[in-house]
Amino acid sequence: MGSSTDAVARGPCDRPGMSTHEKNKAVVRDCFAQASAGNFDALPGLVTEDYVLHPEGIRGADGLAEMVQGHRSSIPDLNVTIDHQFTEGDYVATRFTVRGRHVSNNDVEVTGLTVSRCRDGKIEEEWEILDVMSLLAQIGQLPEPSPA
Repeated sequence: MGSSTDAVARGPCDRPGMSTHEKNKAVVRDCFAQASAGNFDALPGLVTEDYVLHPEGIRGADGLAEMVQGHRSSIPDLNVTIDHQFTEGDYVATRFTVRGRHVSNNDVEVTGLTVSRCRDGKIEEEWEILDVMSLLAQIGQLPEPSPA
């Protein structure tokens, strides 16, 4: 009979033999996956209590969940694909693509870049850039250019 700790399922970041770089990449991938799927209860296990997302100033797991829920309300079938990741020290850079059908009934595909700083197996701070102009163009919300 095993101990109670044997019964605890290991997450993607808890595999024995993983380097710190691999663990940091795994926690960032898991955060993208859980948030985009709407599994907000998983976020406190993936981000620190003092988590902050720049430039929006989003704070904590609840703030992250609120922001993502706003995106999910505009793109109900939101799907995020991790295109590339690399690490340097405690930092993980992730290029990703968001796809789905916007409530305007337009299919959207938008790329972004997030740089995550990890501490003790969780994400502590992130900087994110999303191609908002492309999104606005895809949903028909860019103003018409004025004549020269």
